[in-house]
Parts: sequence; structure tokens; C-alpha cells
Amino acid sequence: MDGIINVYKEAGFTSFDVVAKLRGILKQKKIGHTGTLDPDAEGVLLVCIGKATKICEYLTGKDKIYQTTLHLGITTDTQDISGNILKKQEASCLNETELKRIIHKFVGKSNQVPPMYSALKVNGKKLCDLARKGIEVERKAREIEIFSIDIPAVDMPFVTMRIHCSKGTYIRTLCHDIGELAGCGGCMENLLRVETAGFSVENAIRLRDIENIAKGTDQNGRKLCDILIPIDEALKDYPKTVAKSGTEKILQNGGKIHSSQTKDALYDAKGLYRVYTASGVFVGLFRYSKEREELKPEKMFL
Repeated sequence: MDGIINVYKEAGFTSFDVVAKLRGILKQKKIGHTGTLDPDAEGVLLVCIGKATKICEYLTGKDKIYQTTLHLGITTDTQDISGNILKKQEASCLNETELKRIIHKFVGKSNQVPPMYSALKVNGKKLCDLARKGIEVERKAREIEIFSIDIPAVDMPFVTMRIHCSKGTYIRTLCHDIGELAGCGGCMENLLRVETAGFSVENAIRLRDIENIAKGTDQNGRKLCDILIPIDEALKDYPKTVAKSGTEKILQNGGKIHSSQTKDALYDAKGLYRVYTASGVFVGLFRYSKEREELKPEKMFL
């Protein structure tokens, strides 16, 4: 079984829990996810199975869209509502127009300091494990980019936000930082990952439904092949090129092919391409060298 499942991660499960449960449901060991979600968070968690685990790195680095509720007036040690309250302040006096102006200041590139309560490792130790022991360590700020923040609702002290951001962005920290700039503090009330790598929450499948599908007891009559996303479809952001007949043996052996051995003539320098055989079989991701005019295999799936 090779492919990707768009899993709806429910609150109460860690990303590791989802992978562990799927190993049992699918009876397959080679499984990995493409981006950690906090236990209280919900939404899209792409899970790669079999050969698809080779593309985890390509999916993890994609932009993401989240929906969250910012709770103004409360500061916690975890930067979300599940943590210990450190401070309470009045937020009702904030002007909505001014608040939106403050929030939109965070759009663009910036340096964000990861929270202590995160799965990020420093010197081989998870920050969250250190935080639970009362240990705080220095964290290096990392460059992130917020592409857009939409604010569909303001019902003080709650602010609903839809955020399109780069990988590595901590929405909890964004909520905390907005609250600090607003002068009243703030934390994240809830979090839903709406989209990642082009896969949306509307098509995500809950674990209990995947289990029913695997057992053959799904009410809609779905089979595993119906929910398993092919590897090449998950890589659809990369352009497709088809090799000419006679190159099959070279491709099967993981060899390079010249651009003249494909049906396409134009390539971008240092671009990644999905390469297919003349009969339409997906071979893998190849990187094009403009100097040598050749495609070199980077990830093979034959």
C-alpha cells in the first residue's frame, strides 16, 4: 500500500497517536505524517504510507491555512487556553478598527521565537519536555511569513482569524504576540488546520471512518483504494514530463536522461519535475540541470 491519506485529526490525539493507530488499522509499519499538530488542534494531517514516506519532506514544507480564535485578555504559559493562566487583563476597551490594524501588522515576513511548549528539539531534547520540568532555554528566532490574515468575526474578547502562512509558523505564538502588541495579552482558544499542500479539511477522513473502510463496513461502501491519494497526485505542484520510448531501462536503473529523451523541450534551471515513462507510469522526481541539459533522479518510486 503506497499513497497518502488526508486524515482529519481530532482533538485529544497527538500526530504520533494518529500514525500509531493507522499502523494498527492498516497493518503497515511504514507510515509517517507531514507536519505536527498540537493535541488540542484539529484538521488536516497528511499521512504518508509505504513508498509515499519518501515525499514527507516535500509536503511538510508547503504553505498552510489555519482558522483560529484569539482570546484577548488572557496570557498563559503555553500560549493557548489549555495552559496555566499567568495574567488577566481587560480587553473590552479595545477598538475593533485599531485591533484589526494591529493584527494586520503581522502580515509579511518576520522572525518568530518558537514557544517552549512545542515539539521542536534543542540539543536533542523536546522543548515541551523541558517546559514541563520548569526549564526554559533560549530559542533562536526563525523567519516565517504570514501571507494573509482574514478576520471574519470579532466578538470581544474573541477574534476569529483565518491565516495563510509558511511552514514553521506557530499560531499560538502569533496569538500571544498579537495580544502583547494590543497591550492586553492573548492566547489561542482553538485551532483548525484548514489546508496544507493543496489538501483541504472538507475532504479529510476521521480515524473511525478509516477503520470502518479497512474493515469493509463503511456505510458509503468505500474501499481503501478510494481514499488513498496516489503519490504523483500529491506532487501535482511539480510540472510533469514524459520520457520517450526506449528510455524505460535507464529509468528503471535510476539513470539520468537528456532533455532530448523527453517529449518536452523547455525546462527551468534547477527545477523539479515528475517524470513518467512513455506508457504513463510514474517514475519519480527528477531535477533538471540547465548546464548539462539533463534530468537527474532525486526520488524514485518505481
